[in-house]
Amino acid sequence: MRAANYLDLAPYRRSTVGFDRLLDLMNNAAPDAAEPYPPFDIERRADGTYRISVAVPGFRPDELEVVAQQNMLTVSGSKAGGEPQATYLHQGISTRSFERRFPLADFVIVQSAALENGLLTITLKREVPEAMKPRKLDIATTAQPASTTEKDQAQAQA
Repeated sequence: MRAANYLDLAPYRRSTVGFDRLLDLMNNAAPDAAEPYPPFDIERRADGTYRISVAVPGFRPDELEVVAQQNMLTVSGSKAGGEPQATYLHQGISTRSFERRFPLADFVIVQSAALENGLLTITLKREVPEAMKPRKLDIATTAQPASTTEKDQAQAQA
């Protein structure tokens, strides 16, 4: 049985040749479906960029950390201690520490991260190096080979 947050990407696989690994990694971004904290969205933009939005209400920028390593993006947060503990009648906004890992496909780089209105937005871009991009080759044509007698005459004149 599939998890409720499973994305069925089968219809898109035929039009995304070479991106199968990226689609699988996006599907497996949440390894534990029972613990979806903090919630996040992954959006593909039109210009080859991606945007990950992570809901982090109650966290300040200095309490969040975004680390991009080789093919892995890690977002973590921990509340700074020392604040007086309040007596809550109901506490629905979680302030627990977290760490969320996002596997990145080859040639995906992290461009920026911004925190606004409780959403941490991380912009990613897939930049394929020039050496890895497909290139169009010109097809050369060769003239018909000259006969041996013509070659011999040309060499004799030289």
